[in-house]
Amino acid sequence: MAQHFLLSAKARTLKLRDIYQGGEEKAYETFREIRWSDTDGEPVCPKCGCMDAYAIATRRKFKCAACYHQFSVTSGTIFASRKMTFTDLLAAICIFVNAVKGLSALQLSRDLDCQYKTAFVLAHKLREALAAEIDGHTLDDHVEIDGAYFGGHIRPANLAEDRIDRRLAQYQTGKRRVVVALRERKGRTLTFVTRSEADGVDIAKMFVDRDAIMYADEASHWDALHDGWMTKRINHSEAYSLDGASTNQVESYFSRLRRMVRGQHHHVSPRHLSQYAHEAAWKEDHRRRDNGALASRTLTLALAHPVSRNWCGYWQRAA
Repeated sequence: MAQHFLLSAKARTLKLRDIYQGGEEKAYETFREIRWSDTDGEPVCPKCGCMDAYAIATRRKFKCAACYHQFSVTSGTIFASRKMTFTDLLAAICIFVNAVKGLSALQLSRDLDCQYKTAFVLAHKLREALAAEIDGHTLDDHVEIDGAYFGGHIRPANLAEDRIDRRLAQYQTGKRRVVVALRERKGRTLTFVTRSEADGVDIAKMFVDRDAIMYADEASHWDALHDGWMTKRINHSEAYSLDGASTNQVESYFSRLRRMVRGQHHHVSPRHLSQYAHEAAWKEDHRRRDNGALASRTLTLALAHPVSRNWCGYWQRAA
């Protein structure tokens, strides 16, 4: 029997040990090569685009010869105003992509020996960069759709006579949300956080090509899909897959997200649920790639992403 790719040495092309043994200078060169890949690591002014700049070696900065703007390799990116070393940033990315079922901020802070707040914001910045990879992406061909509920747990009372029916609307906390996922077979996964699974129909209208074939379960709100697409349904009380109709791939994504939330984060607020959903989708879509390629792709997306307006100064806003 052939060995699974993820169990082979080919899946392990990046070692955390190598990052630290390489040192700060090598990590800095890695950032330069990826940020300015078109010029083989030579700096390009982010303000005017001029390629003529001279180095301020004492501060690892550059000054543009045209507009005199001073910039660094992380200027204008999601790592702007960083305090961490380049070595620690690379290590954080390595740890982040190796954690295929997610990584808690507490664990990341211990691995990097940094404050919890630093690890929390850094992880969310990486999630934001990953989500940007498929911003505005549309799906075609064979697309599976489904939803799953997260959050809003109500702790039962100690005494049996004091317990309530937690299913009733009047006892809900208002924090329960639905992650609606649309997954193209052999393609990408799009995720959206809503209050009702039925909202997935309107989402599909915006992000799924009308020539696609949709796959859904027997929930009544998916009946509306038949008006816009050729739709195949599967009754899970009878079978998980029948005559090509199934939602197994989107359920595979939800399996990863549930394990991420329950096993690593334990609690995810509705405010940030979408970012965890994006992370799980990205890791599910790229699950067959080696960790070196995943780390390189993550760093590329982070350096291509502008300064985060959600996470820059997050704690200073007392958010």
